[in-house]
Amino acid sequence: MFNKILIANRGEIAVRIIRTCAEMGIPTVAVYSDADRGALHVQYATEAYNIGPPPATESYLVGDRLIEQAKRVGAEAIHPGYGFLAENADFAQACADAGLVFIGPSPGSMRLSGDKLQARDAMMAAGVPIIPGINTTVVPEDELPEKVAEIGYPVMVKAAGGGGGKGIRDVHTPDELQASIRQARSEAASSFGDDRVYVEKMVVNPRHIEVQILGDKHGNVVHLFERECSIQRRHQKLLEESPSPALGAEQRAAMTEAAVKAAKAVNYDNAGTIEFLRSADGSFYFLEVNARLQVEHPVTEMLVGRDLVRAQIRIAAGEKLWFTQDQVHARGSAIECRICAEDPDQNFYPATGTVTRMRAPGGPGARLDSGCFQGYRVPVYYDPLIAKLIVWAEDRPAALVRLERVLNEFILEGFPTTLPFFRWLVKNDVFRTGDYDTSFIGENYRPGPIGESELEKAASVLCAILEHTGAKGFAGRKTDGGEKAQSGWKYLWLKNKLGSH
Repeated sequence: MFNKILIANRGEIAVRIIRTCAEMGIPTVAVYSDADRGALHVQYATEAYNIGPPPATESYLVGDRLIEQAKRVGAEAIHPGYGFLAENADFAQACADAGLVFIGPSPGSMRLSGDKLQARDAMMAAGVPIIPGINTTVVPEDELPEKVAEIGYPVMVKAAGGGGGKGIRDVHTPDELQASIRQARSEAASSFGDDRVYVEKMVVNPRHIEVQILGDKHGNVVHLFERECSIQRRHQKLLEESPSPALGAEQRAAMTEAAVKAAKAVNYDNAGTIEFLRSADGSFYFLEVNARLQVEHPVTEMLVGRDLVRAQIRIAAGEKLWFTQDQVHARGSAIECRICAEDPDQNFYPATGTVTRMRAPGGPGARLDSGCFQGYRVPVYYDPLIAKLIVWAEDRPAALVRLERVLNEFILEGFPTTLPFFRWLVKNDVFRTGDYDTSFIGENYRPGPIGESELEKAASVLCAILEHTGAKGFAGRKTDGGEKAQSGWKYLWLKNKLGSH
């Protein structure tokens, strides 16, 4: 086992990795930019070192500096977390060349799975269903309109490298095709340094379902069931749950079997995710491989009772999988909410500020993975994800009840967050049925004061004050301004609707 691990990341995921290392008795090395000098992961690690200015391109993305720091302090391995260099095959190879262990898949597996065009070819060869598509690098530009017409609109233009919802354009008519390809290429080049794109038939209003897999360096692969990821904005996930409300036992078995085939097709080792789209008719198709630990991995940890970070470390150290597929058991239901510094009322626009008040939720079946604290200032340089709230219960209805409780317990003030959105979501009838897809937010969420828990609580307090002072006796009377006061039935409706808060 490793004597020391450097964590090439920040925020809640760095804290999460440090906690497992502490339980394993492994000292940790944190790195931080100038903007993260007082961050929580810096406080929790055994050692911490500054690696540069706030922009990620001058700190967390400077692979040579990270490797140099690891060697200087005697770290034997680097854990990349997710984002930054987590799916960078060149960085993984540079670690190996420097005599360091990269806690993630091998560079070769990462290159194959990370290139979506090569991954599609590998899936076809393995018999994993894929969405019909066109490789724009081999089809002449003047033939593209005809080829795209053959698979039928609408389609999606997607970056061949990278992920995170970047380099993607929806195309509904032939007139939009060329401009969408140019825009996707430009965004892909700036985000991933690779301007290759491909065109894929759009699965209209699909469900986005992914399967967690673990593979070792000895050819063994197991799945740890699926996660439903269809609550999204801008092709980026906001809430994940397991089991998926859409899958029955037969299709779950088919999808998880396909995921294991997919992992073996790219010689995958360590923790990763095989992502699928499920159409309205129940068909499912391979989407991509996420060659890293996922943001939503705690959902699976709560569901199957296994520490995925611990598994990553043991696999990276060369251990064979210490359990078989038959020993992986799912129990109950788990849900994760991504708490982001974003304003749901402004199309989830990123926000920044200082945490002026924070009260963490707790109790049975509740978990909070967070990188913030009271007094913490959210930097403008990084992803707006600041915390993850996860609940577990014996079934989905019970998990929703628990989620509503912990969301109402959670106080995080100082700037806009996604908490009000989740307080609205957990009470939404469509979401509660489980019959939703990736179009849910666009079709159901209407930003504004309705559904914002803090405003509802304020109205409830006002109702209580009015009741205490006998104000309901004024129902139907004229006010000083000549306007009729709130009628008694309207008062009772407001009191009954909001009183539960």
